[in-house]
Amino acid sequence: MLYDLIRRLRLGALSLALAGATCISGAIAAPACGPDKLGTERTLRLSTQGGFALGLQTYPRTLALADHEVVLTFDDGPWPTTTPKVLDALDKECVKATFFLIGRNAQAYPALARREVAEGHSIGNHTFSHPARTLRLMSDAAARADIVRGFVADEIAAYGSAHTQINFFRFPGFADTPALVTWLESHNVGVFGSDFWASDWLLLTPQAELDLVLKRLDRAKRGILLLHDSRASTAEMLPALLRALKQRGYKIVHIAPGPDKPVFRPAPPGWKSETEEILAKIIPRLAGHKAPAEAKMQPRSTRLPEPRGAN
Repeated sequence: MLYDLIRRLRLGALSLALAGATCISGAIAAPACGPDKLGTERTLRLSTQGGFALGLQTYPRTLALADHEVVLTFDDGPWPTTTPKVLDALDKECVKATFFLIGRNAQAYPALARREVAEGHSIGNHTFSHPARTLRLMSDAAARADIVRGFVADEIAAYGSAHTQINFFRFPGFADTPALVTWLESHNVGVFGSDFWASDWLLLTPQAELDLVLKRLDRAKRGILLLHDSRASTAEMLPALLRALKQRGYKIVHIAPGPDKPVFRPAPPGWKSETEEILAKIIPRLAGHKAPAEAKMQPRSTRLPEPRGAN
């Protein structure tokens, strides 16, 4: 009860701070959300109590979305030249998304992290450094250290204090380990993969990226989409994607922390991890490279803050 009281007091103070942060972060006034807008159909307020790992490209289950329901997620931000354009496009269509922040980017551009919160989007952690060799090639202790440092940096940037807000996590490159997944779940963290992606790490034109996303979406019919708000092609493509989703009858589902137990859809028969097949080719090459300096960072503790998952 003491923790709940402290958390409510912090959230009350935070709501006042965010009201001021909207002006300094560059957020724009919310548009009228009429029938011409794509909008957000519903919000899944997911409890992470006990943890979970989902997303059919990596794990054998995903969220139980209805036909033509899409969850929009963005990785690797915030980034000053592209994230504002992404937020403007989402705002114009009254769409809410989830941003998995790299801690050092959030630390460098906290106003953008605050704008994401102020405009109703959800925040997840994507490690502090997004190590080039992936967490899989780091020692378990070093990987945990980078994850924890990311949680702290993201929470301070987005909310003004650590250890209170973020319960979602995504592995860079989806390069998890069973031990890290178990550790995160034991601390009431929800691990998100995706059901399909935009492949926007490739050098694609905005039109080529749009065509690829729509092709994959029309095949999958529903799911969690992975994009990168750090990519110029994605920022330029997003307004057209949102209009196309509206035209094709897709509905946006927003995921946010909350009290509801998640409902999962199991993988179809014959399922195989798409990311594991890709990592099997990439990891041996990465293993031959010397670890970058950021992969060796060691904060004072590798223990996730307690308690997490009070939702």
